[in-house]
Amino acid sequence: MEDKVKISIDLMGGDNSPEKTLNGIDLFAKKNKNKNDYFFYLYGKKDKVKNKLDNLKYLKSNFEFFDTKITVSNELSPLAAVKKGKGSSMWESINSQISLNSDVTLSAGNTGVLLVMSKMILKTMDGIDKPALAGLWPSEDGMNIVLDLGANIECGEKNLIDFSEMGSALYQSIYPDKEAKVSLLNIGTEALKGTEILKNTYNKLKMLDGMGDFKFIGYIEGNQITSNKSNVIVTDGFTGNVALKTAEGVANFLTKNLKNALSENIISKLSTVFSYFSLKKFKNRLDPRKYNGAIFLGLTGPVVKSHGGTDDLGFYYSIEVAYKIAKGKLINKIKKNLNHTKKINEKG
Repeated sequence: MEDKVKISIDLMGGDNSPEKTLNGIDLFAKKNKNKNDYFFYLYGKKDKVKNKLDNLKYLKSNFEFFDTKITVSNELSPLAAVKKGKGSSMWESINSQISLNSDVTLSAGNTGVLLVMSKMILKTMDGIDKPALAGLWPSEDGMNIVLDLGANIECGEKNLIDFSEMGSALYQSIYPDKEAKVSLLNIGTEALKGTEILKNTYNKLKMLDGMGDFKFIGYIEGNQITSNKSNVIVTDGFTGNVALKTAEGVANFLTKNLKNALSENIISKLSTVFSYFSLKKFKNRLDPRKYNGAIFLGLTGPVVKSHGGTDDLGFYYSIEVAYKIAKGKLINKIKKNLNHTKKINEKG
């Protein structure tokens, strides 16, 4: 059991749960043939879960189910949910990192509630003022990490430096054979542009560049987030959230209008037939389900947030993220990286 990746899952969070969460888990069991490599702690209401769990095709072992009587409603505020949520599937899945030494927690429930509960139960790491929400972003070279995506509206230079170290640790836990390349999101790439906070952060990240945690690229602009210039893009939560929602809106706009353009007359419909495989490849490349799974960084244990509205396949991909970061020893990597920030902070 010690060698297995232990993943705790809130079965009840998000739309169409527990059907989608259980189907996503079953898909993971189908694709991951090494049954000695993982173990699930599953939390949910027995009367809604048990029959579905028993009828899964591929998950026949390697799990333990816990009956939780309480489900956290998406309509509750974080404060109200915390007051009523002790003993819920979300609460217990987080707490299992303490009670059962689980390696990672996954939930598709309310983001704000999940963050508040996670901070309350797991606490923040020593030296971390503000945990960050990191997301996966499609890029020319595979996938980039962007943080913060909304957990912290205002950030100082220390927070941005912490995000850089935590983000690079996250990237290397997912891609252990690749170098983390960190950049700061700015309104220009010139060293003189940006706020004083960004300029001060820039100078300190140049100092950290030689310590082996990452290569510092410098500034990038919003139109370079999907490039392969860097793979860890750091910003404050306000800017990061605006960038995320803008990207989602543009992607939806392009997909919708492309679909309309290809179905408006007989000629365009015929062209769709001839370009079927290219269009399928394009759709597959931009499928948001492949990038499902935001990660709370800065807590004593990793917590992954699946999009509440995703489907079975999207939830499967969030399990993959949880599995990879636990397998990649994310928390150990973050602790190692943060030792370097202490040296920088001491120098002022």
